[in-house]
Amino acid sequence: MLHIQVIHGPNLNLLGLREPEIYGSQTLEGINQALQNSAQQLGVAVDCFQSNSEGALVDCIQAAWGGKDGILINPGAYTHTSIALRDAIAAVGLPTVEVHLSNIHRREPFRHQSYLAPVALGQICGFGAQSYQLGLQALVQYLRSADPASSPR
Repeated sequence: MLHIQVIHGPNLNLLGLREPEIYGSQTLEGINQALQNSAQQLGVAVDCFQSNSEGALVDCIQAAWGGKDGILINPGAYTHTSIALRDAIAAVGLPTVEVHLSNIHRREPFRHQSYLAPVALGQICGFGAQSYQLGLQALVQYLRSADPASSPR
């Protein structure tokens, strides 16, 4: 069975309360439950983690190495600032999909740059909570079609 590490970055614990006109009314708990339901339908396992701390996010990425098959990450504001997250993803070499609730390319110019995009398989943004579902589906499809001999585990 494939195991996916889902990582939520800073302020995502406030979903449903924080700027619903941008991020929607879905709570983080609701997103995690929807991911668990989708994972069950896809026949995979997901572990969800959220932190406001960059170091804790790096630790979670590193802990996925050797125990998870891929990473689904919404790095939040760290998308635009964190070389540490980018380096951690590059270091573990796990297939990673970056997701965002809002379309970061239609927002303020400082949000257009993603430090993670160059080391991710792809980026899905602008579909609200559905971005996570699309990201999970894409990651699972990629992992199932990838050559098993190339797996880092």
